[in-house]
Amino acid sequence: NSKLRHVEKDVLIPQIMRDRAKERCSDKVQAFTKCCQETGLLMVVKCRQENSALKDCLVGYYSDPLFYEECKAEYLKQREEYRATGIKKKRQKFTSNM
Repeated sequence: NSKLRHVEKDVLIPQIMRDRAKERCSDKVQAFTKCCQETGLLMVVKCRQENSALKDCLVGYYSDPLFYEECKAEYLKQREEYRATGIKKKRQKFTSNM
């Protein structure tokens, strides 16, 4: 059964999308983080370029229907495994200092 509940469409799948997009944009996440660490309070002004590059990368993934379908398929696979085994797979958490 691949019918999705509201919480799956609006919360769980978007969470997978955010995590995977951050992984795929990790070079831009690192550049923005490094800029922020080096500039301190002036980061709003000095890290504009890095912030824009990061936003563009993330939004590119968020608005890609193929990426959504890929993340949806991943979610459905995890849901199927959970229903079959009763064991919830720990979600890999992407960490950064943003």
